[in-house]
Amino acid sequence: MRNVYVVTHPEASHHVDGLVGGWYDSELTENGRRDAAALARALRVRIPEDADVDVISSDLLRTRGTAEEIAGQFGVTPVWDPRLREKSYGEAEGRPQEWLDKRFLPPPATGNRMDHHEGVQGAETKTVFAERVYAAMDDILRLDSEHQIVVTHGFALTFVVAAWARLPVDALGYVNFRAPSGSVTHLREDDFFHNRQIVHLGDTGHLAS
Repeated sequence: MRNVYVVTHPEASHHVDGLVGGWYDSELTENGRRDAAALARALRVRIPEDADVDVISSDLLRTRGTAEEIAGQFGVTPVWDPRLREKSYGEAEGRPQEWLDKRFLPPPATGNRMDHHEGVQGAETKTVFAERVYAAMDDILRLDSEHQIVVTHGFALTFVVAAWARLPVDALGYVNFRAPSGSVTHLREDDFFHNRQIVHLGDTGHLAS
């Protein structure tokens, strides 16, 4: 039985400062660090004591802080994978969200939504974004551990889950799985049928109200 726990990092400074995230290297806030500790404890309770556990994380500061808290509970060293980063918003990163909102070109309702250019220099298309997350997941799922913890970002989670379900990249134009910051999404593959399940999506029961 393979279990993958997809963690979206908790509150980071760009959230409270109203800045565009993407590859902007914001850090966890005090609340974010508290929630990362709660996440780590919740995962420790879910996963058997004698289990082999991998922790693979985006390399940005806000995910690194989250992954280090989790890895400490399991006595393992995290693996940093930049392919698990959030979507790049190019020149908008670190700027006020209002700056991006004024320039952003939303995708069309029909047609080629995956290769749509959003009007911001240096921003990734959804195709480029999805393909790099899929490549990361291909490598993660080649690992033998029964329990894998993947620490990533809110938008990137959609492509982590889609890769798990083996949805083709060119079918993702309308796909969006929403999970709050600091959440855990539990994915499971059984050993008999090898069916892949989404057991829980965006669980935040471990966080204080």
